Amino acid sequence: MWRACPKRKKLRIRLTSWPIVSRVSNHPTDAHLHIGNSDAHAPGMPVVAVIGDGQLARMMHTEAIELGQSVRLLAGARDASAAQVAADVVLGDYLDLDALRRVAAGTSVVTFDHEHVPTEHLRQLVAEGVNVQPGPEALVNAQDKLLMRQRLAEIGAPVPEFSDIASREDALEFWDSVGGEVCLKARRGGYDGKGVWFPGSRTELIKLVDALLIQHVPLLAERKMPLVRELSAMVARTPSGAVATWPVVQSVQRDGICVEAIAPAPECVFADAASDLARRIAEALEVTGVMAVELFETVDGIWVNELAMRPHNTGHWTQDGCVTSQFEQHLRAVLDRPLGATRCLGTWTVMANVLGGEEDPALPMTERVRKVWERFPDAKVHLYGKGWRPGRKIGHVNICSDEPIDELRRRAELAAHFLVHAVWADGHLARKD
Repeated sequence: MWRACPKRKKLRIRLTSWPIVSRVSNHPTDAHLHIGNSDAHAPGMPVVAVIGDGQLARMMHTEAIELGQSVRLLAGARDASAAQVAADVVLGDYLDLDALRRVAAGTSVVTFDHEHVPTEHLRQLVAEGVNVQPGPEALVNAQDKLLMRQRLAEIGAPVPEFSDIASREDALEFWDSVGGEVCLKARRGGYDGKGVWFPGSRTELIKLVDALLIQHVPLLAERKMPLVRELSAMVARTPSGAVATWPVVQSVQRDGICVEAIAPAPECVFADAASDLARRIAEALEVTGVMAVELFETVDGIWVNELAMRPHNTGHWTQDGCVTSQFEQHLRAVLDRPLGATRCLGTWTVMANVLGGEEDPALPMTERVRKVWERFPDAKVHLYGKGWRPGRKIGHVNICSDEPIDELRRRAELAAHFLVHAVWADGHLARKD
């Protein structure tokens, strides 16, 4: 997501930086290699094929185990986050239709931990009788931001002013129409602040648009909204039409990356409207599984930023703060099973992301976790099996409590900071440190 008033930085365009979503395969000669155990599934229980090998797939697998079922994973590498823990893994490229067919064969349903599988491949799978959830006609609205904006406008959902940008003339016309309050976006592939630009002048806008169109990057422009804060409304829907929502959360962003989620969003007068909007979008677009509706809150109301049709970073709090986590609910939903209760287990839950720092401390992560638990026994630490890299999401911390929200946020932030830096941000020195 973008921020309302970003600091102006010198314009830098790396022509070699696209595409911003890459296909991951450390073992290209192992295309379609079945490295797992295709028999590693409980007899009579459904098998869910998950396309994608990141932390979302990893946490889906954890919940599948608790439900007595399991997943088959399409992964790009043996050591990917989810491939580390899944018993049944197919190595392959999600852009390869044959790889998708291979992982789907014999499973109950195919679902995703990202939205980047080509729509035409998914349509072909559906034509061949594969149960794909969410289906391609719904998922395309999370894949292409312009199509999403157009579809939401059709159903009357609140969206910022937007325009397709196919030329510098289109860009300049939009700049003038919104008084220079422009956010330029790649229509496909952007995430965690990538694929989003904030030109500070007409000259910067022209340079950006020219450079990106040369790289054949489809673009759209939106009005930059005067934010109060960012919200996330999570919803789940089954193929038969059952719907459940979670409490709306506040999402705290830094450099386009979510660093914290607060559930429920404090003093949110738009909470009911946001939940109703998420439900309406899920029904109108026939979404199945879990969907996150990322929202801008302004003094005048709420506006849809983006859709994610899968479990989402802002829903991680549900693992420890809610009766039914987003990962369990997603599995229930795509299998068309009854949805679970979404009641909170405490007054507040705070999720703090663990993002790789500029340097990786010498203290092993296992020791960092131990020290966090010594100080905060109620901190629930979730790690993704990923190595260190600056800015990389390597885990998160959840704390659910009835204590004042400011104190809860302080403790969650301290725990996440220590996991990153091996130093207490408040100067605390534990007896065994």
